[in-house]
Amino acid sequence: MGELGVGIGWRSEIDLTVERLPGVDFVEVVAENLHRDHLPESLRLLRGRGVPVLPHAVSLSLGGADPLDRDRVEHLAAVAELLAAPVASDHICFVRAGGLDSGHLMPVPRTRDALDVLTANVKAAQADLGTPLALENIAALLEWPDAELTEAAFLTELVERTGCLLLIDVANMWANARNLGQDPVDLLDGLPLERIAYVHVAGGVERDGVYHDTHAHPVPDGVLDLLGELCARVRPPGVLLERDDRYPADAELAAELTAIRGVLAGT
Repeated sequence: MGELGVGIGWRSEIDLTVERLPGVDFVEVVAENLHRDHLPESLRLLRGRGVPVLPHAVSLSLGGADPLDRDRVEHLAAVAELLAAPVASDHICFVRAGGLDSGHLMPVPRTRDALDVLTANVKAAQADLGTPLALENIAALLEWPDAELTEAAFLTELVERTGCLLLIDVANMWANARNLGQDPVDLLDGLPLERIAYVHVAGGVERDGVYHDTHAHPVPDGVLDLLGELCARVRPPGVLLERDDRYPADAELAAELTAIRGVLAGT
Protein backbone atom coordinates (compact mmCIF):
# COMPACT_ATOMS: atom_id res chain seq x y z
CA MET A 1 0.00 0.00 0.00
CA GLY A 2 1.18 3.47 -0.84
CA GLU A 3 0.63 6.60 1.25
CA LEU A 4 -3.05 7.60 1.34
CA GLY A 5 -3.05 10.47 3.83
CA VAL A 6 -6.23 11.70 5.53
CA GLY A 7 -9.63 10.95 4.05
CA ILE A 8 -13.36 10.97 4.61
CA GLY A 9 -16.20 8.65 3.77
CA TRP A 10 -18.03 9.82 0.65
CA ARG A 11 -21.82 9.82 0.96
CA SER A 12 -24.27 11.20 -1.57
CA GLU A 13 -25.73 13.47 1.13
CA ILE A 14 -22.41 15.31 1.49
CA ASP A 15 -20.96 14.96 -1.98
CA LEU A 16 -20.50 18.72 -2.44
CA THR A 17 -19.01 18.99 1.04
CA VAL A 18 -16.45 16.29 0.30
CA GLU A 19 -15.56 17.96 -3.00
CA ARG A 20 -14.78 21.30 -1.35
CA LEU A 21 -13.31 20.22 1.99
CA PRO A 22 -9.62 21.11 2.30
CA GLY A 23 -7.14 18.37 3.04
CA VAL A 24 -9.09 15.38 1.70
CA ASP A 25 -6.43 13.05 0.32
CA PHE A 26 -8.69 10.04 -0.36
CA VAL A 27 -12.28 8.92 0.05
CA GLU A 28 -14.09 5.68 0.75
CA VAL A 29 -17.49 4.74 -0.62
CA VAL A 30 -19.92 1.95 0.32
CA ALA A 31 -19.55 -0.49 -2.56
CA GLU A 32 -23.18 -1.61 -2.47
CA ASN A 33 -24.28 1.99 -3.08
CA LEU A 34 -22.54 2.12 -6.47
CA HIS A 35 -23.46 0.73 -9.85
CA ARG A 36 -20.86 -1.59 -11.28
CA ASP A 37 -20.67 0.20 -14.63
CA HIS A 38 -20.86 3.94 -13.91
CA LEU A 39 -20.01 6.40 -11.13
CA PRO A 40 -21.80 9.42 -9.68
CA GLU A 41 -20.54 12.68 -11.12
CA SER A 42 -19.00 13.68 -7.77
CA LEU A 43 -16.81 10.57 -7.65
CA ARG A 44 -15.78 11.10 -11.27
CA LEU A 45 -14.76 14.63 -10.33
CA LEU A 46 -12.71 13.45 -7.36
CA ARG A 47 -11.01 10.74 -9.38
CA GLY A 48 -10.25 13.32 -12.07
CA ARG A 49 -8.38 15.30 -9.42
CA GLY A 50 -6.32 12.23 -8.61
CA VAL A 51 -8.12 11.47 -5.32
CA PRO A 52 -8.14 7.69 -4.66
CA VAL A 53 -11.63 6.25 -4.12
CA LEU A 54 -11.75 3.01 -2.14
CA PRO A 55 -14.78 0.66 -2.17
CA HIS A 56 -15.91 -0.56 1.25
CA ALA A 57 -18.38 -3.47 1.25
CA VAL A 58 -20.84 -4.29 4.02
CA SER A 59 -22.59 -7.42 2.75
CA LEU A 60 -20.10 -10.18 1.89
CA SER A 61 -20.74 -11.91 5.24
CA LEU A 62 -17.29 -13.50 5.15
CA GLY A 63 -17.66 -14.91 8.64
CA GLY A 64 -20.92 -16.69 7.90
CA ALA A 65 -21.38 -20.42 7.47
CA ASP A 66 -23.69 -19.94 4.47
CA PRO A 67 -22.06 -20.32 1.03
CA LEU A 68 -20.26 -17.19 -0.14
CA ASP A 69 -22.49 -15.05 -2.36
CA ARG A 70 -20.43 -14.83 -5.55
CA ASP A 71 -22.66 -12.10 -7.01
CA ARG A 72 -21.76 -9.79 -4.13
CA VAL A 73 -18.06 -10.53 -4.53
CA GLU A 74 -18.29 -9.94 -8.27
CA HIS A 75 -20.02 -6.61 -7.64
CA LEU A 76 -17.21 -5.51 -5.32
CA ALA A 77 -14.64 -6.63 -7.88
CA ALA A 78 -16.38 -4.68 -10.65
CA VAL A 79 -16.64 -1.53 -8.54
CA ALA A 80 -12.99 -1.79 -7.49
CA GLU A 81 -11.97 -2.14 -11.13
CA LEU A 82 -14.17 0.81 -12.15
CA LEU A 83 -12.51 2.94 -9.48
CA ALA A 84 -9.00 1.60 -10.20
CA ALA A 85 -8.84 1.21 -6.42
CA PRO A 86 -5.59 0.10 -4.77
CA VAL A 87 -7.56 -1.86 -2.13
CA ALA A 88 -11.12 -3.03 -1.43
CA SER A 89 -12.52 -3.93 1.97
CA ASP A 90 -15.25 -5.54 4.03
CA HIS A 91 -15.65 -6.61 7.65
CA ILE A 92 -14.74 -9.53 9.88
CA CYS A 93 -18.34 -10.43 10.59
CA PHE A 94 -21.41 -12.19 9.30
CA VAL A 95 -24.68 -10.56 8.27
CA ARG A 96 -26.66 -13.60 7.06
CA ALA A 97 -27.49 -16.98 8.57
CA GLY A 98 -30.13 -19.58 7.79
CA GLY A 99 -31.59 -17.48 5.01
CA LEU A 100 -32.09 -14.44 7.27
CA ASP A 101 -30.33 -11.08 7.08
CA SER A 102 -29.44 -9.47 10.40
CA GLY A 103 -29.30 -5.94 9.04
CA HIS A 104 -26.25 -5.54 11.29
CA LEU A 105 -22.60 -6.55 11.39
CA MET A 106 -22.46 -9.55 13.73
CA PRO A 107 -19.25 -10.65 15.48
CA VAL A 108 -17.61 -13.93 14.56
CA PRO A 109 -16.98 -16.43 17.38
CA ARG A 110 -13.26 -16.60 18.10
CA THR A 111 -13.06 -20.37 17.72
CA ARG A 112 -10.91 -22.54 15.48
CA ASP A 113 -13.94 -23.72 13.51
CA ALA A 114 -15.13 -20.14 12.91
CA LEU A 115 -11.63 -19.12 11.85
CA ASP A 116 -11.53 -22.00 9.35
CA VAL A 117 -14.83 -20.85 7.82
CA LEU A 118 -13.73 -17.22 7.70
CA THR A 119 -10.38 -18.15 6.16
CA ALA A 120 -12.03 -20.26 3.44
CA ASN A 121 -14.47 -17.48 2.56
CA VAL A 122 -11.75 -14.84 2.47
CA LYS A 123 -9.62 -16.98 0.16
CA ALA A 124 -12.62 -17.58 -2.12
CA ALA A 125 -13.34 -13.84 -2.26
CA GLN A 126 -9.70 -13.03 -2.95
CA ALA A 127 -9.72 -15.47 -5.88
CA ASP A 128 -12.47 -13.41 -7.55
CA LEU A 129 -11.10 -9.96 -6.70
CA GLY A 130 -8.47 -8.31 -8.83
CA THR A 131 -7.68 -5.99 -5.91
CA PRO A 132 -6.06 -6.59 -2.50
CA LEU A 133 -8.65 -7.21 0.24
CA ALA A 134 -8.56 -5.49 3.63
CA LEU A 135 -10.75 -6.65 6.51
CA GLU A 136 -12.09 -4.48 9.31
CA ASN A 137 -12.53 -5.26 12.99
CA ILE A 138 -16.08 -4.42 14.11
CA ALA A 139 -17.76 -2.90 17.17
CA ALA A 140 -19.84 -5.44 19.07
CA LEU A 141 -22.28 -5.35 21.96
CA LEU A 142 -21.65 -8.99 22.85
CA GLU A 143 -18.96 -11.64 22.79
CA TRP A 144 -19.69 -15.25 21.98
CA PRO A 145 -18.85 -17.67 24.81
CA ASP A 146 -16.08 -20.28 24.72
CA ALA A 147 -13.55 -18.22 22.78
CA GLU A 148 -10.44 -20.23 21.92
CA LEU A 149 -8.36 -17.29 20.70
CA THR A 150 -7.81 -13.71 21.75
CA GLU A 151 -8.88 -11.12 19.19
CA ALA A 152 -5.23 -10.33 18.44
CA ALA A 153 -4.39 -14.01 17.89
CA PHE A 154 -7.53 -14.49 15.78
CA LEU A 155 -6.72 -11.55 13.49
CA THR A 156 -3.03 -12.42 13.28
CA GLU A 157 -3.75 -15.98 12.21
CA LEU A 158 -6.32 -14.75 9.68
CA VAL A 159 -3.68 -12.49 8.12
CA GLU A 160 -1.09 -15.26 8.10
CA ARG A 161 -3.43 -17.79 6.50
CA THR A 162 -4.95 -15.51 3.84
CA GLY A 163 -2.44 -12.73 3.21
CA CYS A 164 -5.23 -10.17 3.67
CA LEU A 165 -4.64 -6.62 4.85
CA LEU A 166 -6.24 -5.09 7.94
CA LEU A 167 -8.53 -2.09 8.04
CA ILE A 168 -8.13 -1.11 11.68
CA ASP A 169 -11.08 0.80 13.14
CA VAL A 170 -9.84 2.48 16.33
CA ALA A 171 -13.35 3.76 17.05
CA ASN A 172 -14.62 0.17 17.08
CA MET A 173 -11.75 -0.83 19.37
CA TRP A 174 -12.62 2.02 21.72
CA ALA A 175 -16.32 1.07 21.68
CA ASN A 176 -15.45 -2.51 22.58
CA ALA A 177 -13.23 -1.28 25.39
CA ARG A 178 -16.15 0.69 26.80
CA ASN A 179 -18.82 -1.99 26.35
CA LEU A 180 -16.95 -5.27 26.71
CA GLY A 181 -14.08 -4.32 28.98
CA GLN A 182 -11.45 -5.10 26.36
CA ASP A 183 -7.99 -3.53 26.46
CA PRO A 184 -7.45 -1.76 23.12
CA VAL A 185 -3.78 -1.03 23.77
CA ASP A 186 -3.14 -4.70 24.46
CA LEU A 187 -4.92 -5.50 21.18
CA LEU A 188 -2.72 -3.03 19.30
CA ASP A 189 0.38 -4.66 20.75
CA GLY A 190 -0.73 -8.07 19.48
CA LEU A 191 -1.67 -7.15 15.91
CA PRO A 192 0.49 -7.42 12.77
CA LEU A 193 0.47 -3.64 12.31
CA GLU A 194 2.68 -3.90 9.22
CA ARG A 195 -0.39 -5.29 7.43
CA ILE A 196 -2.54 -2.19 7.93
CA ALA A 197 -4.15 -0.87 4.74
CA TYR A 198 -5.60 2.17 6.49
CA VAL A 199 -7.50 3.19 9.63
CA HIS A 200 -11.07 4.23 10.43
CA VAL A 201 -12.01 6.93 12.94
CA ALA A 202 -15.61 7.74 13.87
CA GLY A 203 -17.81 9.18 16.57
CA GLY A 204 -20.57 7.82 18.74
CA VAL A 205 -22.66 8.49 21.82
CA GLU A 206 -23.30 6.83 25.18
CA ARG A 207 -26.89 5.99 26.12
CA ASP A 208 -27.88 4.25 29.37
CA GLY A 209 -24.33 3.14 30.01
CA VAL A 210 -23.80 1.67 26.53
CA TYR A 211 -21.57 3.33 23.96
CA HIS A 212 -23.05 3.28 20.45
CA ASP A 213 -20.72 3.61 17.47
CA THR A 214 -23.17 5.76 15.51
CA HIS A 215 -20.96 7.46 12.91
CA ALA A 216 -23.35 10.37 13.57
CA HIS A 217 -21.59 12.23 16.38
CA PRO A 218 -18.23 13.97 16.90
CA VAL A 219 -15.14 11.84 17.36
CA PRO A 220 -14.42 11.45 21.11
CA ASP A 221 -11.03 12.42 22.47
CA GLY A 222 -10.55 8.81 23.56
CA VAL A 223 -10.70 7.61 19.97
CA LEU A 224 -8.09 10.16 18.91
CA ASP A 225 -5.93 9.10 21.86
CA LEU A 226 -6.16 5.49 20.69
CA LEU A 227 -5.23 6.60 17.17
CA GLY A 228 -2.19 8.22 18.76
CA GLU A 229 -1.30 4.92 20.45
CA LEU A 230 -1.45 3.20 17.06
CA CYS A 231 0.65 5.91 15.41
CA ALA A 232 3.25 5.55 18.16
CA ARG A 233 3.73 1.95 16.99
CA VAL A 234 3.44 2.35 13.22
CA ARG A 235 2.59 5.09 10.75
CA PRO A 236 -0.59 3.93 8.99
CA PRO A 237 -0.80 4.55 5.23
CA GLY A 238 -4.04 6.47 5.74
CA VAL A 239 -6.70 7.49 8.26
CA LEU A 240 -10.32 8.00 7.24
CA LEU A 241 -13.13 9.81 9.06
CA GLU A 242 -16.50 8.05 8.84
CA ARG A 243 -19.72 10.06 9.08
CA ASP A 244 -23.03 8.48 8.05
CA ASP A 245 -25.76 10.66 9.54
CA ARG A 246 -26.55 13.97 11.26
CA TYR A 247 -24.00 15.67 9.04
CA PRO A 248 -22.55 18.82 10.64
CA ALA A 249 -21.37 22.02 9.01
CA ASP A 250 -18.39 21.79 6.71
CA ALA A 251 -16.23 23.60 9.26
CA GLU A 252 -16.87 20.89 11.88
CA LEU A 253 -15.86 18.10 9.50
CA ALA A 254 -12.80 20.09 8.46
CA ALA A 255 -11.85 20.52 12.13
CA GLU A 256 -12.09 16.76 12.71
CA LEU A 257 -9.88 16.11 9.69
CA THR A 258 -7.39 18.65 11.05
CA ALA A 259 -7.41 16.90 14.43
CA ILE A 260 -6.71 13.55 12.75
CA ARG A 261 -3.88 15.08 10.75
CA GLY A 262 -2.46 16.50 13.98
CA VAL A 263 -2.40 13.05 15.58
CA LEU A 264 -0.62 11.66 12.52
CA ALA A 265 1.93 14.46 12.78
CA GLY A 266 2.41 13.81 16.48
CA THR A 267 1.16 17.25 17.54
